[in-house]
Amino acid sequence: MSTAPLRIVALGGLGEIGLNCMAYECGDDLLLVDVGLMFPDADMPGVDYVIPDFGYLRERSHKLRGILLTHGHEDHIGALPFFLREFPVPVYGTALTLGILSGKLQEYKVDADLVPVKPRDVVELGCFRAEFIRVAHSVVDGCALAIRTPEGTVIHTGDFKLDQTPVDGEPTDLATFARYGDEGVLALLSDSTNVEREGYTLSERYVGDALADLFPKCTGRIIVAAFSSNIHRVQQVADVAAASGRKVLLNGRSMVANVKIARELGYLSIPDDLLMDIRALGHLPPEQVCIISTGSQGEPMSALVRIAMDDHKQIKLERGDTVILSSRNIPGNERTISELINHLYRRGADVHHEKVSEVHVSGHASQEELKLMMNIVRPRFFLPVHGEYRHLVLHRRLAMKVGIPEERCLLAVNGEVVSFYNDTACIEETVETGRVFVDGKGVGDVGEVVLKDRRHLAEDGMVTVILGINQHSGELIYGPEIVSRGFVFEDESQEYLHQAKCVVKEALDELNVETLADRDEVRQVVRQTLKRFFKKSIERRPMVLPFILEM
Repeated sequence: MSTAPLRIVALGGLGEIGLNCMAYECGDDLLLVDVGLMFPDADMPGVDYVIPDFGYLRERSHKLRGILLTHGHEDHIGALPFFLREFPVPVYGTALTLGILSGKLQEYKVDADLVPVKPRDVVELGCFRAEFIRVAHSVVDGCALAIRTPEGTVIHTGDFKLDQTPVDGEPTDLATFARYGDEGVLALLSDSTNVEREGYTLSERYVGDALADLFPKCTGRIIVAAFSSNIHRVQQVADVAAASGRKVLLNGRSMVANVKIARELGYLSIPDDLLMDIRALGHLPPEQVCIISTGSQGEPMSALVRIAMDDHKQIKLERGDTVILSSRNIPGNERTISELINHLYRRGADVHHEKVSEVHVSGHASQEELKLMMNIVRPRFFLPVHGEYRHLVLHRRLAMKVGIPEERCLLAVNGEVVSFYNDTACIEETVETGRVFVDGKGVGDVGEVVLKDRRHLAEDGMVTVILGINQHSGELIYGPEIVSRGFVFEDESQEYLHQAKCVVKEALDELNVETLADRDEVRQVVRQTLKRFFKKSIERRPMVLPFILEM
C-alpha cells in the first residue's frame, strides 16, 4: 500500500493541439514530461508564441526532480528556453531531441543540464523510475515513456505511429510495450491526434515512393517545403534528388541547423558533394537543382513565403518550377497556406500539396494502431492525451470498444488532477492552469486585456481626440482635434469628422467649470459621447483615446 496518491495533471495539451506539458506528482517528488509551446491563433495579434502557465510548479519547485522529453517537436520542447530560466532542473532526452533543444537554448542564452539517453535506458527521479521506449514518428529519436510509480506503471506514448518500414529501420518497440503489458500497467496515456482517421497511417517510405515518381516528371527546379525536424523526409528528398541528378540546396535557418545536427549525430546520410552552396545556384541548369526549404505553413517571413512573394535575394521562382509542400496543414494555418499556394501559382510554379498529391503522410497513429497499442499494453485505466476535446472524447470511446470498462476510461482537460490511489482513479480537483503569451522579449506582459485591445484596433480602428484645457480656470482653449487611424479615411471624411468634433464640443459645453477641470471626467465624457455618435451614425465601434493638454 502506498501512502501518497499519484497525481497526473496536464499544464497543457489536453483539449488543444500543442502546448504539451504533463506533470507527474507523488509524495515529495514531481517530474515533467515535455514542456511545449503553441503557435498563436489569428485572434492573438502580435503574439509570437504561447507557453504554459507554470504557476502550479512554482508552488512545488522544491519537488521538481527533472524533465523527460519524448521528442524534438516545438509543441513538446519549445517552451523549455523560458522554463529553464526559472527552473534549472536536469533535462533527459535522446540525442537528436537534445541537439535540437541545445540550439534553441543557445539562441536564448540559457544554460541547462542536458542528459542524453538512448531507447531502453532507465532514469531514476525520486520515487519515479522511467524507461525510454523507441516509437516511430515524423521526427527521429522519438520515445514513449514507461514510468514506474509507487502506484503502478504508467505508459505515456508521446506522439507515435506503428510504421513497420521506417526510413531508419527503427520501428516502434512493440516488444517492450508488450513486456510492460505482461507485467501489468496501471494507466495508458495515448496520443489522440489522428483518432478520427480510420485504418492505419501510411509508412514514411510511401512519401519516398511518391517523390521518386514525381521528380523525373519535373523539368525546372524543384522546391520541397517540409518541417525542418522531419529528418526522414529530408533524407528521402536528398536520396531522390541524387537519383535524379540534382544537387541539394538547404534553405531556411532551422533547416540548415537541424540538418547540420542530424548529420553530425549520424541520423542523416547526405554526402558533401550532393549539397550545394547558394552562390552556385545561378550556375546550374534548373533541372539539376533541388531546394529543401522551410515555410510549408505559410509563416510570415519564412523562406518559402519570401520566395513566393519574390522577396528572396538569391532564389527567384521561374515558370516551370515545381513546389512540393510535403507537410500537413496545421489547424489554423489553412488560410495562410492557401494564400501561399496562390502566390506560388502567380509566379508560374506547379504546386503539389497534401490535398492533390501523395507527398505527405502523418506521423500519428490512426484508429487501428491506437487499438493495437491498447491491446498490447492492456492498461487498467485509460487516459487520452494530445488532442482537442473531440479527439479525447473519440479516443475514450475507442478504448471502450476495445474492451476497457467505461468507468476506467477517464477524460480530463488541462488543470484537472487525475489521482490514482490503491488501484482506484478519479478526477479529484482542478488546479489553475493557463496560457502565457510571448511577444518579442516580453514573457507574460501581454494578457487577455491587451489582446482584446489589439483585436479592437484591428477590427474597428482608433480615434484620438486632443483637447487643451486651462489648468486653472478649466476653460477649453484648444480643440477638440480629432485624428483617426484605421477608422475612416480622413481626406474623404472631413465633413463626418467635423460633425464628430461638434458633438464633442456640445457635450463639453454642457459641463461646469469644476467638471472640466477633472481630466478623468472629461475623458469619460468624450469617450462615451463619441462611442454613441459612431454607433448611431455608422454602426462602428473604434477605440476612442482622449488626450488632454493642460495649458
